[in-house]
Amino acid sequence: MEKSTSFEDLIVWQKAHAFVLHVYKVTEDFPKYEIYGLTSQFRRAAVSIAANIAEGYRKKSVKDKL
Repeated sequence: MEKSTSFEDLIVWQKAHAFVLHVYKVTEDFPKYEIYGLTSQFRRAAVSIAANIAEGYRKKSVKDKL
């Protein structure tokens, strides 16, 4: 198995990133009055998944990864 050199090499991050793009596409059709409500919440939650994976990739200790 080849060691990844970046979090972007992780399949789980790639899927999370694709999910972010999908969420942004779907929420484009949400009502405009939801832009600061539901739309924003969905988008921030989706981005958080990919961001947490990237952050976890940089952690060095086993305790950080549990």
